[in-house]
Amino acid sequence: MRLIQEILYRGLELYVLVIIVQIILSFFPITPGSPVEKANFYMHKLTDPVFRPLQRLIPPISFGSIALDLSPLVVLLAIQVLMSIVRPLP
Repeated sequence: MRLIQEILYRGLELYVLVIIVQIILSFFPITPGSPVEKANFYMHKLTDPVFRPLQRLIPPISFGSIALDLSPLVVLLAIQVLMSIVRPLP
């Protein structure tokens, strides 16, 4: 049971890292054909299945011409709750 908890916990940690990198990359223009574009493509493939349903439920907050998507924040909060549940005890 402890091994399963450890695997789940580490997987959630890795998913948090992917989300954070994707958030940071969203602030910069990505040049077509660059290695960063390819990495961004695969990060979207990992996160979009989770983000898309939330984006339909939670509209972005608009600040003039800028829109803030709250779905990554909601997912990060949910992951933190899951991590506190599956955290392996020493």
